[in-house]
Amino acid sequence: MARNIRFNGTGSGDTGCPSIHEDVDTGQVIVHGPPLTSPEDVAQLQHLGPGEVAVVVPRELITDWAPKARTRQARVIDLDAFNRLFENFEHTAWRLETRRRYASDESTEAYAQFLAEGRVDWDMSTWYCRTISGQTAAGKSVARVRVVDIPATTGQRYLLINAERNTDLGEDIRTLLREDADRLKLGNEDFWIFDSRLVARLNFTDADELTDVELITEPAEVIRYAMLRDAAWHHAVPFQQLASPTS
Repeated sequence: MARNIRFNGTGSGDTGCPSIHEDVDTGQVIVHGPPLTSPEDVAQLQHLGPGEVAVVVPRELITDWAPKARTRQARVIDLDAFNRLFENFEHTAWRLETRRRYASDESTEAYAQFLAEGRVDWDMSTWYCRTISGQTAAGKSVARVRVVDIPATTGQRYLLINAERNTDLGEDIRTLLREDADRLKLGNEDFWIFDSRLVARLNFTDADELTDVELITEPAEVIRYAMLRDAAWHHAVPFQQLASPTS
């Protein structure tokens, strides 16, 4: 079985080598870089076994990108604090949505209308609508990538209609096929990233119910989420391109 390997980072801005990867299932670290080839240098190494190859990497690669011991406590915030992130961000708010359904959607009148009529009359006076339209009117960016299956689930088809409302608020909504998300190794984390400096990770039960929101500010972790954002945004397409084929 192939390993579940995640790219952590690189010490080179132009060639991509050397780099560090991590096996997310075992926690093992994979390092690649230029091999140590001088026989005189190799002779000084201890415990170099048959078939093993020594590589030379900058110290900064290890300190910046090697997995750190998880000593931090999860900083869980309540929904009021989460909402304030949308009111107080300065430049950008971006989300990756990875789930096939969100239980909270299914308890709303909008979802019931969608099931009955295939359409929704949106209430544009809600706190979220007023907040986001105000932020985008001020020139701030709000965007999302939604991962979609083929065929789309009922919850995903609802969100494709919801994207029309989001667009009216000034959001930029794009979609990414599940097979492309898997190829890009985006994983299944569902999160917002604000101003490229803090992440709000949404945690769910197996029944797709939101349990809590974890605030992440560690620079290396924020950079990792930013790389997921960049990869998803690069390969996603405007939601209108997928609305018809997935219906």
